[in-house]
Amino acid sequence: MARRILVGVVKSDRMNKTRRVEIERSVRHPKYTKIVRRKTICHVHDENNESKSGDKVEIEESRPLSKLKRWNLVRIIGKTDTVGLAEPHVEAQASL
Repeated sequence: MARRILVGVVKSDRMNKTRRVEIERSVRHPKYTKIVRRKTICHVHDENNESKSGDKVEIEESRPLSKLKRWNLVRIIGKTDTVGLAEPHVEAQASL
């Protein structure tokens, strides 16, 4: 049986060797036929703690690793620069 491979964004990297990845998909509402966005959260095993919050990653389905983890990190598709986001907030407080 082929393992599913999905692409998502890391939403949380607080746990050791575990990441919360959000996968967004579009589905048609059965009654109103409007396209709506749905999100799925997957707990992913990241052996080397490589990914950070905001990174775009590719994950692969695996055997159950714990109560919640059923996915492995395959590769990081795109990194984000989170250092630049915190600096303006610190400078704004210093000027007050």
